[in-house]
Amino acid sequence: MTRMLLVEDHTALREALAVALEGEPGFTVTGQAGTLAEARPLLEDMDLAVVDLHLPDGTGIELISEIFERNPSVPILVLTSSVDREMFGRAIEAGASAVLHKSADIAEVLETIRKLRDGEQIYASKEMFELLRLGSRRRERDKIALFAASSLTARERQILEALAEGLDGKEISGRLGMSRETEHAHLVRIYAKLGVRSRVGALAFALRHGLVSIPPASRRS
Repeated sequence: MTRMLLVEDHTALREALAVALEGEPGFTVTGQAGTLAEARPLLEDMDLAVVDLHLPDGTGIELISEIFERNPSVPILVLTSSVDREMFGRAIEAGASAVLHKSADIAEVLETIRKLRDGEQIYASKEMFELLRLGSRRRERDKIALFAASSLTARERQILEALAEGLDGKEISGRLGMSRETEHAHLVRIYAKLGVRSRVGALAFALRHGLVSIPPASRRS
């Protein structure tokens, strides 16, 4: 009997998959989780895992790495709403065996799970190599981004936070007690460090890498 762990934060989808698997000969669902925290205590009692990439308290890639480190022979199927092939590559690199989009019908999901249980290779070597190449490229970009973020000064971070609040150059200068020329000079240095060319580009980078967040309600009067 193949013991299944399902890690998916959308309860309806997770429970529907659990019902389908319980109806499949040779499968039993021994664990269900909607977060990394819920999943971690369940990693010992399973033979095959289905993992979502985007979870409320982290990424599925973290969990895939943990499963792979504990037992590299455990097949892991990623179910995701993402279409980012670089992210797919990161998942494969971390130890996932296959990736399916959540739009796949249940029959395709079950067929893929059966193939993984039986030790079949889902991807041709060429496709696997391409996914790993994309994952490596994404990882290198993330490293560069982390280095860029670490090089920002406290003042430059304040400017990014002000941009996230929707302040313009004049308002930023007034808040931080600097001239427009000084504010512009800081922005030029931010652009150079982050590899962007505009305020919008700097803000997009900062949001994407968690340097700032947009307030739920505008603070502007």
